[in-house]
Amino acid sequence: MHRIIINIFCALLIFCAVSCKNDTSNAEKTVFNMNMDQNVTSLDPAFARNQNATWMVNQIFNGLVQIDSALNTKPCIARTWQISDDGLVYTFNLRNDVHFHDDALFPGGKGRKVIASDFVYSFNRLIDPKVASSGTWIFSDKVKDIHNFIAINDSTFQVKLVKPFPAFIKLLTTQYCSVVPKEVVEHYGKDFRSHPIGTGPFKFKYWKEDEILVMLKNEHYWEYKDGVQLPHLDAVKVTFISDKQSAFMNFIKKDLDFFDKVDGSYRDDVLTKSGKMTRKYRGKFQLKKSPYLCTEYVGILVDTSKSIVRNSPLRLKKVRQAINYAIDKPKLIKYLRNSVGIPATSGFIPQGMPGFDSTAVKGYHYEPEKAARLLAEAGFPDGKGMPMITLSTSTTYKDMIEFIQGELNAVGIKVKVDVSPAASLRDMMSKNGVNFFRGSWIADYPDGENYLAVFYSRNKVPDGPNYTGYFNKDFDRLFEQSYYESDAEKRYLLYQKMDRMVIENGNIVPILYDQSIVMMQNNISGYVLNPLSLMILKYVKKKNR
Repeated sequence: MHRIIINIFCALLIFCAVSCKNDTSNAEKTVFNMNMDQNVTSLDPAFARNQNATWMVNQIFNGLVQIDSALNTKPCIARTWQISDDGLVYTFNLRNDVHFHDDALFPGGKGRKVIASDFVYSFNRLIDPKVASSGTWIFSDKVKDIHNFIAINDSTFQVKLVKPFPAFIKLLTTQYCSVVPKEVVEHYGKDFRSHPIGTGPFKFKYWKEDEILVMLKNEHYWEYKDGVQLPHLDAVKVTFISDKQSAFMNFIKKDLDFFDKVDGSYRDDVLTKSGKMTRKYRGKFQLKKSPYLCTEYVGILVDTSKSIVRNSPLRLKKVRQAINYAIDKPKLIKYLRNSVGIPATSGFIPQGMPGFDSTAVKGYHYEPEKAARLLAEAGFPDGKGMPMITLSTSTTYKDMIEFIQGELNAVGIKVKVDVSPAASLRDMMSKNGVNFFRGSWIADYPDGENYLAVFYSRNKVPDGPNYTGYFNKDFDRLFEQSYYESDAEKRYLLYQKMDRMVIENGNIVPILYDQSIVMMQNNISGYVLNPLSLMILKYVKKKNR
């Protein structure tokens, strides 16, 4: 009953908010309805650390630059920018027609114009220990201090780096780097998370946590497409029904316009094993699939200074390579995921990433005979004499790991599966406390550096993500060299060389490159998928039935 009351209240709220214009009839007003199965943790860009937060922050805020569907960096609040020859100084020329959303804290209640000092303040927040932003890593090793963010004048903003970082312009497309107004943030303090004021296509209206979130069209939005002001939608309404089956039924009843992911509980109902829409739903709604920059993998700890490595057969490279050859990835994807995903037969960098080249980085295909031969060469013919190894996973991925367990058992590698809560497993990984584990790596920004940093020696745990304890001086040299290579194609060649080194060592077992899959009602158009799986609603149109 409580949820019904909330929904009625919000329906009235949206109706009142979008129907008070005399020039357009109510019948033409469009509300985009969607559901999230978990609450949004924060609407403050400084804490946009997960997909739900990132998706909502992207509707309310803008940054200097943005990405398009092909992951190209495009102007946003910055009209143009220049990079110094040494790669250390980035100068941004700002638009003069971008305003914050209206708010009572601004003079006259009207949103003021964004100026360069707003970016100085916004970026300072990310490195301010008092704020404790989850996006501290964006600038932590790239700028010396707050004096490296400079407002030359109201329309010119500059960032000075301590060392070159060619992926920096792509890093700035993350939602952490959105601009926020100082006077509003300082008024609300930590409560800015639930009182967000940005410059984006939608403005915040109402949020009842774990119940409903409402955003309304920003009537003063600065961006146009094909001569038409964005956004097209009048409002966005988000519900938070945690039961995925119930939420899916709401989509089938057309109470929701959009649905993200095809969950295991109804996967076979929607998708055939070959990944096509089942006859039951064909034509009833749209289903879109695209590459998603996420590599699902099994990691192997190889740091021989650890006793759990010294006493394990996984310390032997041929055993690790045998594991890579023993897994039938296409079969796993077909039968466990209804063909959502791409077999990871190249490197750790996934398909969809700029510079990905499966001909340049050749990984492992399913070759059980080769796996058996490598095991014999390692001293374990048919697995004889090889002690049992433990493969750690979280509950969500138990079926995938049990499939891998069966594949490895088939070539003589005895595996025991250990299931832990996801948080516990992450904690053990961050301490190099597990020898053999399931993991995934999702891109924060569209550059291969984001993946290769996982194997850089200076990123050792607990401060970094080098969960496999891979330390290689030649790899480190190439990784550091890539920072000084401004030519993207030449940098991609360095990335491919590093990726080959990791794959040959066998400390990582790439299983699949993920795909994002969304469902939409047939009256929805303009929703464009991108490999970062970033929700962009400003182009979406809804035709009222």
